Amino acid sequence: MSPEEIKSTVRTHILAEFLPGEDPAALTDSTPLVSTGILDSIAVLGLVTYLESKFGITLEAHETDAQHLNTLTDIARLVQSKLSAA
Repeated sequence: MSPEEIKSTVRTHILAEFLPGEDPAALTDSTPLVSTGILDSIAVLGLVTYLESKFGITLEAHETDAQHLNTLTDIARLVQSKLSAA
């Protein structure tokens, strides 16, 4: 799966679960999700569960921080690295 496909899939999920009714164009690849509070700690747990289920990967505790999950680009990079390692 390409990074663009991963970003598209995750964007759709975030818009549906955490930003219902928001303009999809407002969620860009570089929109900060964690550092701006769009995703709080509970939302991050939900996102991690979604990523693990959707992509068949396992995230380690140190990978569930803002460094890895702050933007769609960060998330796609993390998922891609996990898929490549599998």
